[in-house]
Amino acid sequence: MIRKKVGVVCGGYSSEHKISLQSAKTVFSNLDRNKWEAFLIIIEKSKWTGKDDRGNIYKVSKGDLKLTSNGKTVKIDLILNLIHGSLGENGQLAALCEILDIPLSSCDSYSAALTFNKRDCLSILRELKIPTAKYFAIDKDDDIDVDLIIKKLGLPCFVKANRSGSSFGIFKVYDKINLLPSIKKALKYDTQLIIESNLNGLEVSVGTARYENEIQVFPITEIISNNDFFDYSAKYEGQSEEITPARIEKSLEKKLVDLSKKIYLKLGLKGFVRTEFIIVDKIPHLLEVNSVPGMTEKSIIPQQIKAMKMDLSDFLSKILIQALE
Repeated sequence: MIRKKVGVVCGGYSSEHKISLQSAKTVFSNLDRNKWEAFLIIIEKSKWTGKDDRGNIYKVSKGDLKLTSNGKTVKIDLILNLIHGSLGENGQLAALCEILDIPLSSCDSYSAALTFNKRDCLSILRELKIPTAKYFAIDKDDDIDVDLIIKKLGLPCFVKANRSGSSFGIFKVYDKINLLPSIKKALKYDTQLIIESNLNGLEVSVGTARYENEIQVFPITEIISNNDFFDYSAKYEGQSEEITPARIEKSLEKKLVDLSKKIYLKLGLKGFVRTEFIIVDKIPHLLEVNSVPGMTEKSIIPQQIKAMKMDLSDFLSKILIQALE
């Protein structure tokens, strides 16, 4: 059997670069080498670098994603996308793969750009009658009317960078005096912001993937953050309790499964994704959709795969096989 050459692409240009490297470390070490020939591709602003199992270092072409080292050229057969944030999650990597006709584990460029843009994504899903928090959009050069925002959303509220992840650029605001400073802080992460009303309820995370030509929903994770909300330290530094499967009623579980499948289909998603909800009065409210979720050892998707009694290596092979179809 000739093994396909898989490029595990990580890094990127955003504040999530470090997390992406951690995700890639987990995935790269768990790829079944009997089925796949793996190459780690690290994307940085200064250079794109490749590495194989023998420790050989390659230069990666930004034009065709070919790896070269000492006169040897490697053509990648498919890409496993693990870039959180810019390049990987905003559709740019997908667009390059579409031009080069290289299969990609995650969704196409349009769906990636859409889900990465919180405002546009929520706008479409609200049209599909999926409950969300109330929100207010702000751009960098807008005149900011603090009183209008508070009148529409109330306090506390969340100020969020519109195109960011891992809770970078997110601030919870409790009083009027801190709203404008929080907006200015968030604008350092993105020129577009979304300000959302606070939802009080149980937060859950739902993993979904298509493999073996069917949409599969993983055991749902209940999130109990020790911090004000499920922020960076809660996600990656152990400042939260994550319970899989979630302690919820079967009827609520079915609602979440049905909603997650609907979102996956309607947004044209691919590979494994993670969707966040807050349950308010037994009604799931969508928080956000992650088209390239974290895959570190502490991330939620690996926890859910473990709860399914599936090896991570088997799961990754299923995702890659589906990507080739």
